[in-house]
Amino acid sequence: MSVFVCYACNSLTDFGGAMITAYAYQNRELITTELNVGDKVPESTLWLDLLKPDDAERQWLRLFSAEEVPDEEDIKEIEASARFYQNQDGLHINSLFPQRVSSDVRAVNVSFNLRERFLLTIREEDVGLIRLLRNYLRLGRLDITTPQGLLLELFTLKVDYLSDLIEDIYSILENVGEQVFNDEELDGVFKLITLQEDSNGKIRLSLLDTQRSLRYMQRYYRDRLSDENLKDIREMLSDIESLMPHSQFIFDKLQFLLDAAMGFSGLQQNKIIKIFSVSAVVFLPPTLIASSYGMNFHIMPELDWRFGYPMAVALMLASAAGTYFFFKRKGWL
Repeated sequence: MSVFVCYACNSLTDFGGAMITAYAYQNRELITTELNVGDKVPESTLWLDLLKPDDAERQWLRLFSAEEVPDEEDIKEIEASARFYQNQDGLHINSLFPQRVSSDVRAVNVSFNLRERFLLTIREEDVGLIRLLRNYLRLGRLDITTPQGLLLELFTLKVDYLSDLIEDIYSILENVGEQVFNDEELDGVFKLITLQEDSNGKIRLSLLDTQRSLRYMQRYYRDRLSDENLKDIREMLSDIESLMPHSQFIFDKLQFLLDAAMGFSGLQQNKIIKIFSVSAVVFLPPTLIASSYGMNFHIMPELDWRFGYPMAVALMLASAAGTYFFFKRKGWL
């Protein structure tokens, strides 16, 4: 699997700018056209991208769509029949794309409509991998002539990025084992484990979603894919299969670290409770002696004795010391 640095994935600036953007890619040169409602889609368009389309833009899209245009709720549907299907407008795939935001990982739904002439994408949020693909096209680093190739290239970038995210989690967890046994860092360890568990869950969900998308294309869209496209799909499916055990291993490791952290936290609390318990037992005999001479009975010879007070204090210290050394000898301290 190729490794790349997704330097465009954390940027908040969308290079496209317009809500509707048409891209043509000829001789490894990207031609960008910003469209308004009412404009015609250029004949050479390879990719039509709609970012946060409003009602007017959706109505404009319906003018050259045979079927209903999916809205935001349709894109978020999780059942297979709503995420992968074909109609008169071509192949429809709704896919989750990972998005790192600070130290967290988010999953963003993107709707793809693979038509005869171009690839249509509809999304409600900016996606770093789409910016990265657009940047690669601008630099002429890709040789893409078909919308199928464009979609598969974006999926290839996604699989590579998911692999990088898994590697990031491995790196983060390298030193967590030592931090588990540090009282001062224990709160941070719990937060870190929770955050990485959530991130790994979203990564695994994206892997499974991508796997289902590729298998659907391989099974039901095979006649429209070239041999090169089918080879790319097989390679991506193989990469996903190899990443699944890593994701499961991370889940197991996170569970082990969580159990270890909770066990160590419970052990520390038990030590504190043990100290209080021993302290209470150590001071029990002195308390008994002090309470005996605090009963204020009329006949208590020691009350009138000159050395009564020093004797009572000595008895209390001796009983406390005796109890302490008894516990120490037994190994309970």
